[in-house]
Amino acid sequence: MIELIFATNNLHKLTEIRKAAGKNILVRSLKEVGFDGDIPETADTLEGNASLKSWFIYHRFGKNCFADDTGLEVECLSGLPGVHSARFAGLEHDHQKNMDKLLAEMKGASNRKARFRTIISLIMDGKEHFFEGIVNGRIAHYKQGSMGFGYDPVFIPNGYRKSFAEMELAEKNALSHRGIAARNLCEFLLRV
Repeated sequence: MIELIFATNNLHKLTEIRKAAGKNILVRSLKEVGFDGDIPETADTLEGNASLKSWFIYHRFGKNCFADDTGLEVECLSGLPGVHSARFAGLEHDHQKNMDKLLAEMKGASNRKARFRTIISLIMDGKEHFFEGIVNGRIAHYKQGSMGFGYDPVFIPNGYRKSFAEMELAEKNALSHRGIAARNLCEFLLRV
């Protein structure tokens, strides 16, 4: 069995990744390895932040690990909030405030195209590998649903009428950006 540390404290992300990993890959959380500190996220790209986090944990524990960074990129806002998605409305990572700010900035916008993009940085035996997942969609005019987290209540993937927050986890994982990136990661791990 392959064992990896996932450099996150986000239980929603951990659940999604573990579902994608299946039984052949043991994904350990930061809490499970005894780490509850902060990890730097000071890069100006998703790739940069994912890399910073994975190398930080790799150097700290000397074990194979991975980290992700995800951004919601809205076309009419020139790609914002992007790398700043978690802190779009302030440093406190408040999902409701982030969605409220996004909807306010898009008020009256006819172009509601957006995409979620996840980058995973895997450090395996001292070498870094990147995996990407993208899902295209649009921003709803109001929040819809109560499941999921982050911007899920306002993001409707292409081909659907319901938001990520209205989907069961299995349905969301089948088409989500994190699910795609995680499957790419797992396929790579099972090949090596």
